[in-house]
Amino acid sequence: MAESGGEMETLQSRLVLFLGILAGVAGVVLVRKFCGGGVCRSNARLDGKTVVITGANTGIGKETARDIAKRGARVILACRDLTKAEAAAAEIRHDTGNGNVLIEKLDLASLKSVREFALKVNAKESRLDILINNAGIMSCPQWKTEDDFEMQFGTNHLGHFLLTNLLLDKLKKSAPSRVVNVSSNAHQQGTINFEDISLEKTYSPWSAYGRSKLANILFTRELDRKLKGTGVTAYSLHPGVISTELSRHMDAAFGLGFTLFRPVLWVSLLLFGKKVQQGAQTTIHCAVSEGLEEFSGQYFSDCAPKEPTMEAQNDDSARRLWELSEEMVGLK
Repeated sequence: MAESGGEMETLQSRLVLFLGILAGVAGVVLVRKFCGGGVCRSNARLDGKTVVITGANTGIGKETARDIAKRGARVILACRDLTKAEAAAAEIRHDTGNGNVLIEKLDLASLKSVREFALKVNAKESRLDILINNAGIMSCPQWKTEDDFEMQFGTNHLGHFLLTNLLLDKLKKSAPSRVVNVSSNAHQQGTINFEDISLEKTYSPWSAYGRSKLANILFTRELDRKLKGTGVTAYSLHPGVISTELSRHMDAAFGLGFTLFRPVLWVSLLLFGKKVQQGAQTTIHCAVSEGLEEFSGQYFSDCAPKEPTMEAQNDDSARRLWELSEEMVGLK
């Protein structure tokens, strides 16, 4: 009788454990579904259109390129690492059946490379319908670009600023066309000190990243103002919190502290982060969805307009940043 009671307790314990595990799994599934964010509902085809996507060999850039290729567009993957770019292009061609997926060399940390890339696109392509400025670097040590700019500001903002300006004539001739700038909610931690634009006095990897993402939004606002009436529209966006290669420099930037924290970050991303395909949805929405003209210049999150910080809505800062950027990249 005692043995029977013991067996019953064991069965009950196992049942409780099983139900606990089941509830935990269900909880994770529900949390992930809740955190998945908005989905691009547009079925728009892009046959005959040409799309340039920077940093399209990995992460949300590659997923964006895959979706755009499925829609029939001619897709140019603009990447620093051509080996990885070709592997990504081959995968996308295979998955989508679209053989019109090309690669071109582009290093946004080099103004020379940006100019060479733009020269090729302007010479070889008859049109450019969508430019997606997706590539970026996050929270790296205090590195410099080839042109001696702070790395994150130089890559995430100045490189894309120059690229967009050099391709504007092609975009205007192909209108209606779009420019999509991938920013981040990290802009909330950013501020632009025009007196210390290179962050020589104070440097924080995370603050520098936030500053570059704030610059993306301000650039989009001023670009929209300058493009009124041309048929070219511009959008900035937060893709969501995603585990991608973007965080690869954080160990070097933050040292042992971040290395020890990484497992916690991994679990948090597993529970609350978006999958890469989910993270690409807002970029895709801004690139292809119909009826977005009235929202040109705005900031999007989860496939809907969202109000950024007050600093990100400062038109005086947007104009000042544009003028300073022109000088820094040699357009003025």
